[in-house]
Amino acid sequence: MKSAKNTHYLQIDNKIEKICGSEGIEILPAKTAWEKYAWARKYFIDKPKTGYFIHVQKQPDHALSTCVSVSSRGVKQEMQNLMIIEENLKVSIKGVCNSIHKSFAGSHQAKGKIIVKQGAEVNYQQIHSWGKKNTVDTDYQFYLEKNSHLDHKYQVALPPKKLKASIRLTLLENAVANLETTASCAETEFDLKDVLMLKGKNASGMIKLRLAAGKNSLVSAYSQVRAEAEAKGHLDCQGLLLDKTAKVSLVPGLICSNKKAQITHEASIGKVSEEELNYLQMRGLTEKQALELIVNGFLQ
Repeated sequence: MKSAKNTHYLQIDNKIEKICGSEGIEILPAKTAWEKYAWARKYFIDKPKTGYFIHVQKQPDHALSTCVSVSSRGVKQEMQNLMIIEENLKVSIKGVCNSIHKSFAGSHQAKGKIIVKQGAEVNYQQIHSWGKKNTVDTDYQFYLEKNSHLDHKYQVALPPKKLKASIRLTLLENAVANLETTASCAETEFDLKDVLMLKGKNASGMIKLRLAAGKNSLVSAYSQVRAEAEAKGHLDCQGLLLDKTAKVSLVPGLICSNKKAQITHEASIGKVSEEELNYLQMRGLTEKQALELIVNGFLQ
Protein backbone atom coordinates (compact mmCIF):
# COMPACT_ATOMS: atom_id res chain seq x y z
CA MET A 1 0.00 0.00 0.00
CA LYS A 2 1.39 3.33 -1.07
CA SER A 3 0.49 5.19 2.11
CA ALA A 4 1.50 2.47 4.59
CA LYS A 5 4.81 4.11 5.49
CA ASN A 6 2.95 7.21 6.71
CA THR A 7 0.34 5.25 8.68
CA HIS A 8 0.54 5.09 12.47
CA TYR A 9 -1.84 2.13 12.78
CA LEU A 10 -2.21 -0.40 9.96
CA GLN A 11 -4.42 -3.47 10.16
CA ILE A 12 -5.02 -5.90 7.28
CA ASP A 13 -7.85 -8.36 7.84
CA ASN A 14 -7.42 -9.14 11.56
CA LYS A 15 -3.66 -8.78 11.75
CA ILE A 16 -1.92 -5.62 12.93
CA GLU A 17 0.86 -4.87 10.47
CA LYS A 18 2.14 -1.65 12.01
CA ILE A 19 1.87 0.45 15.17
CA CYS A 20 3.91 3.62 15.37
CA GLY A 21 3.42 5.95 18.32
CA SER A 22 5.73 8.72 19.51
CA GLU A 23 6.45 10.80 22.58
CA GLY A 24 3.12 11.81 24.09
CA ILE A 25 1.13 9.70 21.61
CA GLU A 26 0.41 6.16 22.78
CA ILE A 27 -0.98 3.70 20.25
CA LEU A 28 -1.85 0.17 21.32
CA PRO A 29 -4.03 -2.71 20.18
CA ALA A 30 -7.41 -2.16 21.80
CA LYS A 31 -7.21 -5.52 23.57
CA THR A 32 -3.85 -4.58 25.12
CA ALA A 33 -5.21 -1.22 26.31
CA TRP A 34 -8.20 -2.98 27.91
CA GLU A 35 -5.87 -5.25 29.84
CA LYS A 36 -3.33 -2.53 30.73
CA TYR A 37 -5.57 0.38 31.74
CA ALA A 38 -8.55 -0.21 34.00
CA TRP A 39 -9.53 3.46 33.63
CA ALA A 40 -9.91 3.07 29.87
CA ARG A 41 -12.47 0.27 30.10
CA LYS A 42 -15.31 2.67 30.84
CA TYR A 43 -14.83 4.26 27.43
CA PHE A 44 -15.00 1.09 25.35
CA ILE A 45 -18.45 0.11 24.13
CA ASP A 46 -17.64 -3.61 24.53
CA LYS A 47 -14.59 -5.68 25.44
CA PRO A 48 -12.40 -5.43 22.33
CA LYS A 49 -11.19 -8.31 20.18
CA THR A 50 -9.39 -6.21 17.59
CA GLY A 51 -9.02 -2.50 16.96
CA TYR A 52 -6.86 0.34 18.19
CA PHE A 53 -6.37 2.59 21.21
CA ILE A 54 -4.91 6.06 20.60
CA HIS A 55 -4.17 8.39 23.51
CA VAL A 56 -2.84 11.83 22.54
CA GLN A 57 -1.29 13.41 25.63
CA LYS A 58 1.04 16.04 24.12
CA GLN A 59 0.73 18.39 21.16
CA PRO A 60 1.71 16.42 18.02
CA ASP A 61 3.75 18.03 15.26
CA HIS A 62 2.15 15.90 12.56
CA ALA A 63 -1.21 14.49 11.56
CA LEU A 64 -2.14 11.02 12.80
CA SER A 65 -3.38 8.33 10.43
CA THR A 66 -4.99 4.90 10.66
CA CYS A 67 -5.75 2.35 7.97
CA VAL A 68 -7.89 -0.78 8.27
CA SER A 69 -8.16 -2.99 5.19
CA VAL A 70 -10.06 -6.07 4.08
CA SER A 71 -7.76 -8.18 1.93
CA SER A 72 -8.97 -11.80 2.08
CA ARG A 73 -12.09 -13.41 0.72
CA GLY A 74 -14.78 -13.89 3.39
CA VAL A 75 -12.88 -12.15 6.19
CA LYS A 76 -14.89 -10.71 9.09
CA GLN A 77 -13.59 -7.76 11.11
CA GLU A 78 -15.04 -6.79 14.49
CA MET A 79 -13.28 -3.60 15.56
CA GLN A 80 -13.37 -1.72 18.85
CA ASN A 81 -11.59 1.63 18.54
CA LEU A 82 -10.94 4.30 21.14
CA MET A 83 -9.29 7.72 20.76
CA ILE A 84 -8.72 10.12 23.64
CA ILE A 85 -7.50 13.65 22.95
CA GLU A 86 -6.30 15.44 26.08
CA GLU A 87 -7.06 19.04 27.03
CA ASN A 88 -6.12 22.03 24.84
CA LEU A 89 -4.46 20.00 22.08
CA LYS A 90 -4.94 20.56 18.35
CA VAL A 91 -4.98 17.27 16.46
CA SER A 92 -5.58 16.22 12.85
CA ILE A 93 -6.56 12.60 12.20
CA LYS A 94 -7.16 10.71 8.97
CA GLY A 95 -8.80 7.30 9.11
CA VAL A 96 -9.09 5.06 6.05
CA CYS A 97 -11.12 1.86 5.86
CA ASN A 98 -11.03 -0.03 2.58
CA SER A 99 -11.01 -3.23 0.60
CA ILE A 100 -7.74 -4.03 -1.18
CA HIS A 101 -9.32 -6.54 -3.57
CA LYS A 102 -12.53 -4.94 -4.80
CA SER A 103 -14.05 -8.23 -6.01
CA PHE A 104 -13.72 -10.09 -2.67
CA ALA A 105 -16.66 -10.37 -0.29
CA GLY A 106 -15.88 -9.53 3.33
CA SER A 107 -17.47 -7.77 6.29
CA HIS A 108 -16.26 -4.88 8.39
CA GLN A 109 -17.86 -4.01 11.72
CA ALA A 110 -16.50 -1.17 13.80
CA LYS A 111 -17.53 0.49 17.03
CA GLY A 112 -15.59 3.49 18.19
CA LYS A 113 -15.44 6.35 20.65
CA ILE A 114 -13.59 9.62 20.29
CA ILE A 115 -13.22 11.63 23.50
CA VAL A 116 -12.30 15.28 22.90
CA LYS A 117 -11.37 16.79 26.23
CA GLN A 118 -11.77 20.37 27.43
CA GLY A 119 -10.41 23.00 25.05
CA ALA A 120 -9.11 20.49 22.50
CA GLU A 121 -9.61 20.88 18.72
CA VAL A 122 -9.85 17.87 16.40
CA ASN A 123 -10.03 17.70 12.62
CA TYR A 124 -11.04 14.14 11.76
CA GLN A 125 -11.32 12.92 8.17
CA GLN A 126 -12.79 9.45 7.69
CA ILE A 127 -12.70 7.84 4.24
CA HIS A 128 -14.38 4.58 3.18
CA SER A 129 -13.44 2.86 -0.08
CA TRP A 130 -14.96 -0.61 -0.47
CA GLY A 131 -15.56 -3.36 -2.97
CA LYS A 132 -18.99 -4.06 -4.44
CA LYS A 133 -19.46 -7.27 -2.41
CA ASN A 134 -18.49 -5.91 1.03
CA THR A 135 -20.89 -5.35 3.91
CA VAL A 136 -20.06 -2.63 6.42
CA ASP A 137 -21.58 -1.69 9.78
CA THR A 138 -20.08 1.18 11.80
CA ASP A 139 -21.08 2.89 15.04
CA TYR A 140 -19.08 5.93 16.18
CA GLN A 141 -19.67 8.11 19.22
CA PHE A 142 -18.04 11.50 19.82
CA TYR A 143 -17.95 13.15 23.25
CA LEU A 144 -16.97 16.81 23.31
CA GLU A 145 -16.14 18.34 26.66
CA LYS A 146 -16.38 22.04 27.57
CA ASN A 147 -14.92 24.48 24.99
CA SER A 148 -13.82 21.68 22.64
CA HIS A 149 -14.17 21.71 18.84
CA LEU A 150 -14.63 18.96 16.25
CA ASP A 151 -14.68 19.05 12.45
CA HIS A 152 -15.58 15.59 11.16
CA LYS A 153 -15.76 14.76 7.45
CA TYR A 154 -17.01 11.30 6.52
CA GLN A 155 -16.58 10.45 2.85
CA VAL A 156 -17.84 7.29 1.16
CA ALA A 157 -15.51 7.30 -1.84
CA LEU A 158 -16.48 3.82 -3.06
CA PRO A 159 -19.58 2.31 -1.46
CA PRO A 160 -19.99 -1.38 -0.52
CA LYS A 161 -22.99 -3.58 -1.23
CA LYS A 162 -24.48 -2.68 2.15
CA LEU A 163 -23.43 0.14 4.42
CA LYS A 164 -24.97 0.88 7.79
CA ALA A 165 -23.48 3.85 9.61
CA SER A 166 -24.37 5.41 12.94
CA ILE A 167 -22.77 8.63 14.18
CA ARG A 168 -23.62 10.22 17.52
CA LEU A 169 -22.18 13.46 18.85
CA THR A 170 -22.63 14.68 22.43
CA LEU A 171 -21.68 18.30 23.13
CA LEU A 172 -21.14 19.86 26.55
CA GLU A 173 -20.87 23.57 27.42
CA ASN A 174 -19.50 25.81 24.62
CA ALA A 175 -18.52 22.80 22.51
CA VAL A 176 -18.72 23.11 18.72
CA ALA A 177 -19.11 20.30 16.18
CA ASN A 178 -19.49 20.17 12.41
CA LEU A 179 -20.32 16.82 10.81
CA GLU A 180 -20.24 16.47 7.02
CA THR A 181 -21.13 13.23 5.23
CA THR A 182 -20.81 12.73 1.47
CA ALA A 183 -21.59 9.62 -0.55
CA SER A 184 -22.17 8.73 -4.18
CA CYS A 185 -23.86 5.34 -4.32
CA ALA A 186 -24.43 2.76 -7.04
CA GLU A 187 -25.75 -0.80 -6.52
CA THR A 188 -25.74 0.06 -2.81
CA GLU A 189 -27.99 -0.02 0.22
CA PHE A 190 -26.90 2.82 2.50
CA ASP A 191 -28.55 3.38 5.88
CA LEU A 192 -27.27 6.41 7.81
CA LYS A 193 -28.28 7.52 11.29
CA ASP A 194 -26.70 10.58 12.84
CA VAL A 195 -27.61 12.38 16.05
CA LEU A 196 -26.36 15.70 17.41
CA MET A 197 -26.93 15.96 21.19
CA LEU A 198 -26.68 19.50 22.57
CA LYS A 199 -26.37 18.95 26.31
CA GLY A 200 -24.36 22.00 27.42
CA LYS A 201 -25.14 25.72 27.45
CA ASN A 202 -23.96 27.55 24.31
CA ALA A 203 -23.08 24.32 22.54
CA SER A 204 -23.51 24.53 18.78
CA GLY A 205 -23.32 22.09 15.90
CA MET A 206 -24.31 21.31 12.35
CA ILE A 207 -24.96 18.13 10.37
CA LYS A 208 -24.47 18.43 6.61
CA LEU A 209 -25.41 15.59 4.24
CA ARG A 210 -24.80 15.30 0.52
CA LEU A 211 -26.04 11.91 -0.71
CA ALA A 212 -26.26 10.89 -4.37
CA ALA A 213 -28.11 7.71 -5.38
CA GLY A 214 -27.26 6.00 -8.66
CA LYS A 215 -28.44 2.79 -10.31
CA ASN A 216 -30.19 0.27 -8.02
CA SER A 217 -29.37 2.23 -4.87
CA LEU A 218 -31.45 2.72 -1.75
CA VAL A 219 -30.19 5.62 0.37
CA SER A 220 -31.82 6.41 3.71
CA ALA A 221 -30.75 9.04 6.21
CA TYR A 222 -32.32 9.60 9.62
CA SER A 223 -30.83 12.73 11.18
CA GLN A 224 -31.66 14.39 14.49
CA VAL A 225 -30.69 17.44 16.48
CA ARG A 226 -31.61 17.16 20.15
CA ALA A 227 -31.35 20.22 22.38
CA GLU A 228 -31.39 19.82 26.15
CA ALA A 229 -29.77 23.19 26.91
CA GLU A 230 -29.67 26.76 25.58
CA ALA A 231 -27.82 25.85 22.40
CA LYS A 232 -27.91 26.05 18.60
CA GLY A 233 -28.07 23.30 16.01
CA HIS A 234 -28.79 22.92 12.29
CA LEU A 235 -29.46 20.08 9.83
CA ASP A 236 -28.66 20.52 6.14
CA CYS A 237 -29.75 17.41 4.22
CA GLN A 238 -29.65 17.14 0.42
CA GLY A 239 -30.19 14.12 -1.78
CA LEU A 240 -29.66 13.70 -5.52
CA LEU A 241 -31.41 11.06 -7.65
CA LEU A 242 -29.28 9.88 -10.56
CA ASP A 243 -31.32 6.96 -11.90
CA LYS A 244 -34.95 5.83 -12.12
CA THR A 245 -34.04 2.67 -10.18
CA ALA A 246 -32.71 4.69 -7.22
CA LYS A 247 -34.50 5.83 -4.10
CA VAL A 248 -33.56 8.46 -1.52
CA SER A 249 -35.23 8.96 1.86
CA LEU A 250 -34.24 11.87 4.10
CA VAL A 251 -35.89 12.08 7.53
CA PRO A 252 -34.72 15.11 9.53
CA GLY A 253 -35.84 15.47 13.13
CA LEU A 254 -35.68 18.21 15.74
CA ILE A 255 -36.25 17.39 19.41
CA CYS A 256 -36.11 20.26 21.89
CA SER A 257 -36.51 20.27 25.67
CA ASN A 258 -35.15 23.77 26.35
CA LYS A 259 -37.20 26.84 25.38
CA LYS A 260 -34.06 28.92 24.76
CA ALA A 261 -32.56 26.51 22.24
CA GLN A 262 -32.53 27.31 18.51
CA ILE A 263 -32.55 24.28 16.23
CA THR A 264 -33.41 24.31 12.53
CA HIS A 265 -33.31 22.09 9.47
CA GLU A 266 -33.55 22.14 5.69
CA ALA A 267 -33.94 19.09 3.48
CA SER A 268 -34.31 18.58 -0.27
CA ILE A 269 -34.14 15.83 -2.86
CA GLY A 270 -33.54 16.70 -6.49
CA LYS A 271 -32.47 15.28 -9.81
CA VAL A 272 -29.86 16.22 -12.40
CA SER A 273 -30.92 19.18 -14.51
CA GLU A 274 -31.31 18.27 -18.20
CA GLU A 275 -30.36 21.83 -19.14
CA GLU A 276 -27.12 21.62 -17.15
CA LEU A 277 -26.33 18.19 -18.61
CA ASN A 278 -26.97 19.38 -22.16
CA TYR A 279 -24.89 22.51 -21.63
CA LEU A 280 -21.86 20.53 -20.47
CA GLN A 281 -22.19 18.13 -23.42
CA MET A 282 -22.28 21.09 -25.78
CA ARG A 283 -18.99 22.17 -24.23
CA GLY A 284 -17.40 18.92 -25.38
CA LEU A 285 -17.97 16.54 -22.46
CA THR A 286 -19.49 13.10 -22.86
CA GLU A 287 -22.70 12.37 -20.97
CA LYS A 288 -20.73 10.31 -18.43
CA GLN A 289 -18.15 13.06 -17.93
CA ALA A 290 -20.87 15.69 -17.57
CA LEU A 291 -22.75 13.62 -15.00
CA GLU A 292 -19.56 12.99 -13.00
CA LEU A 293 -18.83 16.73 -12.97
CA ILE A 294 -22.34 17.54 -11.73
CA VAL A 295 -22.20 14.89 -9.00
CA ASN A 296 -18.74 16.02 -7.85
CA GLY A 297 -19.99 19.58 -7.63
CA PHE A 298 -23.01 18.44 -5.60
CA LEU A 299 -20.85 16.48 -3.17
CA GLN A 300 -18.52 19.44 -2.71
